[in-house]
Amino acid sequence: MSLLVTGSIGIDTVRTPYGLSEDCLGGSAVYFSMAASFFGPVRFVGVIGSDCPFELARVFVGRGVDLAGLEVRRQSRTFRWAGTYSENMDDRTTDSVELNVLAEEPPKVPEVFADSRYVFLANTAPALQHQLLEQIREPRFVAADTMNCWIQGHTDDLKALLKKINCLIINEDEVRMLADEYNLILAGRKIQAMGAPIVVIKKGESGSLLCGADGKQFILPAYPATEVKDPTGAGDSFAGGFMGYLAQQERTDFETLKTAVAYGTVVASFTIADFSLQGLSAINKSDIDGRFEDLRKLTNF
Repeated sequence: MSLLVTGSIGIDTVRTPYGLSEDCLGGSAVYFSMAASFFGPVRFVGVIGSDCPFELARVFVGRGVDLAGLEVRRQSRTFRWAGTYSENMDDRTTDSVELNVLAEEPPKVPEVFADSRYVFLANTAPALQHQLLEQIREPRFVAADTMNCWIQGHTDDLKALLKKINCLIINEDEVRMLADEYNLILAGRKIQAMGAPIVVIKKGESGSLLCGADGKQFILPAYPATEVKDPTGAGDSFAGGFMGYLAQQERTDFETLKTAVAYGTVVASFTIADFSLQGLSAINKSDIDGRFEDLRKLTNF
């Protein structure tokens, strides 16, 4: 299997009702890679500035994350984000954003990564996602993430991207915005009509909805987590578990997609239990499999 992710590496400051985590490691590619690494090797493509205080080789030691695609720009600064979560942990306010290297040219995909079969294009401008995808020769399954600012300001680029990918992973507010449809099932169908044959809609504590080809659908509740300290990175961890399982199985039929959604759900439930990567770094694959079986039993009737 060959699974590639391209996305952000960030320096985050996160405030929740459970505390404050200042200048901690974050970013979509980081959360995705940590989550996907439980299932197999990951090829990492991203860019940081010279100010980045984190040694990613040490963060991912022993986890099969190939950092050949990590670019350090000596004259640039690393992406920074600060946010505050409300008491209900669903509503989040962005306090500050410094795009820094993310406002520059995207990193190059190393030639040794160009044969990647499974690809995740984490949240960034659709035009940049296009550029990165064009560097992969013959991908078998490509999933992408997006957000409201790209939906509102880069609609044409995003719709063009949908015709080149296999799966869009998106939250419920964003899918309603993109489809201009409140009903999630109808919204999912509209996105499919735009080009992406598979749509995974994340609904936070309400679980997720998988819209597959030929009208097939699958609904799964969230894992009933009792510890929720920091939701940052939950969506990228979901994507990491989802794509990691697909790449491990080397299959993308509907039954495998359903299982991948369940693994993504479980992995995300560990992420939210602590700040930054602490929830994921404290577990192993057996912990994930155990919670997966618990979820299977809870949803079997």
